[in-house]
Parts: sequence; C-alpha cells; structure tokens
Amino acid sequence: MKKPTTAELIALKGAELALSELLALYEVRVRQTGIIREMNESLAAAGLTTLPDFSTCPTLARVRLVPVATTTTVAPEADPADVPADPLPPGALPQRLLLGELPSAVVGLQCVPPGAELSQATYLMRYEGFNQIPVVSNMTELHGVVTWKSIALMYESGWDTTLENAMQQESLPVFDSREDLFSCLAMLVDHGYVLVRGQDGRISGIVTYQEIVRRFQNTARPFFLLGEIESLLRRWLGARLNAEAVIAVQATNRKPEHRTGKVEDLMFGDYVLLLDGAQRRTALAQRADANWVALGRPALDRGQFVHHLQRVQAIRNRIAHFDDDPLPPEDMRDLTSFARQLRDCVR
Repeated sequence: MKKPTTAELIALKGAELALSELLALYEVRVRQTGIIREMNESLAAAGLTTLPDFSTCPTLARVRLVPVATTTTVAPEADPADVPADPLPPGALPQRLLLGELPSAVVGLQCVPPGAELSQATYLMRYEGFNQIPVVSNMTELHGVVTWKSIALMYESGWDTTLENAMQQESLPVFDSREDLFSCLAMLVDHGYVLVRGQDGRISGIVTYQEIVRRFQNTARPFFLLGEIESLLRRWLGARLNAEAVIAVQATNRKPEHRTGKVEDLMFGDYVLLLDGAQRRTALAQRADANWVALGRPALDRGQFVHHLQRVQAIRNRIAHFDDDPLPPEDMRDLTSFARQLRDCVR
C-alpha cells in the first residue's frame, strides 16, 4: 500500500472520484480492515473525509473529498468498557451487489452476428463450453440467443436449420448493469443466464448460473467454516473452563454488569486472551497457562494452536467484505485445517 502525500490529497479537496479511483491513489483494489484504517488516517491528516463514506459505499459509487468539518457531529463519548475488542470493520458486512460488479458482466462477450451460419454458433458453444451464445449486431442490438434447448426445439419442430430458427427471440433476460443481482435471480434460474447492458447501451457481458454458484462457494464457504470454528470453540472451552476464567477475560472489555462468565458471550479475540500465555498482561498470561492445562490436551502444541487461532481471527475480521476476489487459498487452508483440528478436540 502506498499513500498519497498530504499535499496531493489537499489538492483533491472538493473533487469527485469513483471509489476505484480513490483506492488507486493508495495502490489498492479492495477495502480491507487495515487498508480502511490507514486511508482514514491519511485523509484525516489532510483534514478530509469522503461523502458518502468510502468504507461503506457500494463498489460502483462515486465519492467527494470534503473537509472533515462539514461532516462533524457531536456524539456522546463511548465508554471504553463497551467497545468490542475485535469488531468487524465499519462497512464490512455485504452491501447491495449490483450486476455490474460481477467480472463477467463487464468483460464483454462472445457472440455471432445475425445472418451467420448456425454451425458458427454451435462450434463456438462446443469449443468454449457455452450453453448459450447471443446474436448481436454492433454490440447494442440483441436479436436473440442460441441455446441447446432452442436448437433442440428447432429440430423437434422440423424447421430449417438456420440461425434464426435456432435462436430464442422472446422474453430474453436482459438487465441493466446497475440492477441489484438478487432481483435478477429468478430469471437467471429460469434461463441459466442473464445478459447485462452497460450504461452506454452496449451489451457488456453475460452472467451464468454456474458463475453464481462458484461465487457463492467462494464467498459463503468461509462464512460457514468460521461459524463452525466458533461453535466448536464454544463447545470445547465451555465444557472445560469455569466462569471465573471467562470473567477474567470479560473484565478487560466489559462493564461489571456485563461479565456473564459464559463462553457464548465472548468475542473471538477473547478466545485468544483465554489461551495465549505469551500476552503482555501478566495476570491474563498466568490464567491462560491454567486454562490450557484445563483443556486436557497436553500433546497439542500450544504455540502453534494459538498462532493459528490468531490467524483465524485476522481472517474473520477481513472476510465479511464482499470483494470480487475470493479468499486466498492459504487463508482457506488455514480455516479448513483449524476447523478439522477443533473437530478432533471436541470428540
């Protein structure tokens, strides 16, 4: 990550940028926890912020750089005891997902022109592994879509084997790139695809059912793994540690009336405090030693376990943002391996 200078940011005061352009100033593409924090600090040093907030706005939004004073409001001072130790970053939860935010919706598409031979369309479909191919002129006028189903209908009906007879021409699933993805899902399930029209009126891409399944796998599987990890940790720690051990950790970030002594009320960072014997707070480190003994796994390497627990915590704090890029393979390996390790611990 490379930060623009304060002078460069001040020179942009009042300017309106696409979110991608603002991120490019810092030589990053996605909004992750550390990046959001450093960008906020950099902007604040120049006396600036953004409207809307760059950390929560949709991916295709535009933001204006404005002086901090124009958005400052007086808020009650937060009690440090009520501040969670490991919150997900502001705006980290998924926002609206627009069709135009999917890579395949904007990279263009392969198509054939009207009047082409049907064999040209079927060759492309077989060669590329497509289930459909649009018939388009000038990338703006959609004449129809050839699918294996529409080809079968042509043969069943005894029509001449031409491109026009082989293509579906009515009720075609075409959506604007600014359309919410979830509003298009019914048509996508029915047809197996939706065509996307960009803001310039051109057909900019095609989103298929298979792509949505892959995207769901890339984004949803880590969430389910994290949920399983937290559930397993609570079962294991809750069965082995007493309320006093839990309250000792809750005392670091909870008011007395909120110190329940229940493992299910802990935040993820609290699990690290329960078990990390190398932490700087001597009293908690000593309690962590006793807690580790209470877990009854003397052959389990504590240093590696705590290290991987911290890795999972870091992944958890990044994972909630719905980025185009899937979780890196090494992060998925860490989540999968740690979940498998915990399953053995709670047998």
